[in-house]
Amino acid sequence: MLFLKRILSNPLFIIFIDIFGGGIISKEVKVNKEIRARQVRVIGENGEQLGILHIKEALRAAEEHSLDLVEVSPAAEPPVCKLMDYGKFRYEQAKKEKDSKFKRRTLDVKEVKLRPKIDDNDFNVKKNTAERILKTGNKVKITLMFRGREVVYTELGKQLMMKLSEELEPICTVERAPKLEGRNMIMILAPKSA
Repeated sequence: MLFLKRILSNPLFIIFIDIFGGGIISKEVKVNKEIRARQVRVIGENGEQLGILHIKEALRAAEEHSLDLVEVSPAAEPPVCKLMDYGKFRYEQAKKEKDSKFKRRTLDVKEVKLRPKIDDNDFNVKKNTAERILKTGNKVKITLMFRGREVVYTELGKQLMMKLSEELEPICTVERAPKLEGRNMIMILAPKSA
């Protein structure tokens, strides 16, 4: 379980504390005078290599260009720093994160329940429901429920499931074949990619 703790003196510094692991997972970006290495590999604003510089020289170069010195790879030897406008960088990162959340589409799994002694008309209604769900891009979980002694006729249930999957074959693929779990037989259908 992770807890979030903010240090008020530096709003850019966030620490995640793992209670069970006892460790600290740091999401820290060091900027300008927070960088503690003696020498750093400096990358210019346009991606050109400026070489390995002493930290004071790197800070002076950042100040001359009116930019910030940001540590992008602290694990490297020597650490890699880049000259950039840190405020603009943070803004673009937040914008990208927001866009990616917006574009992400979650696949839902909708359920259609059947019985082994289903009538033909009811079967067609269930098939049309599953077809409509698949056309929206969601997966369908087909559940065939057995009551009492109907469990003896699992082969009949499997044939019913296969009939449904064959009729929906043009728009879907069988992601999980029919399998008996307790008193229910379950099959999952996924829409074919466009």
